Amino acid sequence: MVFHKIIRTLVNADQKDQDRRAEEYRELIRREAKIGGQLFGPVPRGHRREFFCLDEHTWIWYEEWTGPNGQRQSTTTRYNVRPKGIVKHQDGQPSQYISVEEARNLYQAVGLYKQRIDAEYDLS
Repeated sequence: MVFHKIIRTLVNADQKDQDRRAEEYRELIRREAKIGGQLFGPVPRGHRREFFCLDEHTWIWYEEWTGPNGQRQSTTTRYNVRPKGIVKHQDGQPSQYISVEEARNLYQAVGLYKQRIDAEYDLS
């Protein structure tokens, strides 16, 4: 019985540590997403814009705003970097490889993002 209590205590402690690390990761993503959303100028009042690196192969662009009819609207674009190119997934549309021009724009955005994030964390 004591053994089971020890195991439960260890599992619970490990779970709490994992939960804490997961929350810290989410907070970093939120912080970086906000910085990334400001790369292309001020975010208009009533809008929400985010741009961030989800993992080593995935970039997310999210934008939310109030439409003319007063309803909230949003667009999520996910860029997956693959060996043969970059695949774009956007709001239920068919996935497709992006053009060279869009790839250049994304490359520039990633460069700006890296500069801002490095400055934020004083990594330069």
